[in-house]
Amino acid sequence: MKLHEVNFGYLNGKEVKLFTLENNSGMTIKVMNYGATITSIIIRDKAGNPTSVSCGFDTLEAYFSEDYLENAPYFGCTVGRYCSQIKDATFKLNDVDYRLAKNCGNNNLHGGLAGFDKKIWDAKQFETNETVGVHFTLQSFDGEEGFPGNVFINLKMELTNENEIRFNYHATTDKTTPLSFTNHSYFNLSGFKNTVETHQVKVYSNKLQEMDNSGAATGKILDVSDTINNLQSGQVIAEIQNDLGDGFEHFYVFDNLETKLLKVAEVIEPETNRKLEVFSTEPCMLFYTGKYTSNKLQRNSNEEYGKFRGFCCETHRWQNGPNIPDSPNTFTSPEKPFESTTVLKLTF
Repeated sequence: MKLHEVNFGYLNGKEVKLFTLENNSGMTIKVMNYGATITSIIIRDKAGNPTSVSCGFDTLEAYFSEDYLENAPYFGCTVGRYCSQIKDATFKLNDVDYRLAKNCGNNNLHGGLAGFDKKIWDAKQFETNETVGVHFTLQSFDGEEGFPGNVFINLKMELTNENEIRFNYHATTDKTTPLSFTNHSYFNLSGFKNTVETHQVKVYSNKLQEMDNSGAATGKILDVSDTINNLQSGQVIAEIQNDLGDGFEHFYVFDNLETKLLKVAEVIEPETNRKLEVFSTEPCMLFYTGKYTSNKLQRNSNEEYGKFRGFCCETHRWQNGPNIPDSPNTFTSPEKPFESTTVLKLTF
């Protein structure tokens, strides 16, 4: 296994580092400490040829281009304090109303105007007998983006010889506060030769969060067993999207009260037989097929992004959880730290 660190540029006088992790089968991940962001995932086929399978850029400047900032797809970053939307950018806790930034209509999205994806994390590379990785740490201060509590976050991002990317999150707080983290990588298992509509997807749940017209969860859980949204037996993305008349932006809910590491989804690209398996301790996963991604974005002329050219499997706490009574583990207290693990496994 190999591990390498280089300078990726500077932001507001602070160094941005780029770490390259490589396992014994030649799978390579590049991740920077700005936003604890995966910039590249490359896997090799059976003939040893490298293929890029995730959205990202090769320069720091590309993450600040007008087209990228205007579209805001969150390629590869670590999202926090709270994933997805919080209705009306407000929630009540212990009879106190907390007001957050409105950065998605009237709602709060992905932590606000300057969430964890826009922070420079402290980062240190490490190596064990079985993995190479980066240990990221970040402090979020009381009142930041409107959230209560001083929060200290640890993220261990590791690559194994089994082609697994492991995300282990741990966080502590001095005040009860909502926390929900995810990695926001977009994948195209064809190597961006085709859209992701040719991919076949399984999600091991028959439950969806109901969404209102603003895009926030209402608190109602829908049984989709007898509908086209039930993906447990495996479906071709294009066929379901044709029936939906739209792309996927579905929040699937899992019965996992004991927070065990369970397989929650898999996606297969039939032409290459590449497969992404998703394992998580989290109670929810957003399956998203990039229906809002700008066609102007690309890594280079051979790797163009855009609508339906990348999918996300974002594991996290319930969307709009702070406003939904009894949503599982939405709030983290000083007495009980935040713990979460997600594993993304790529095979071919």
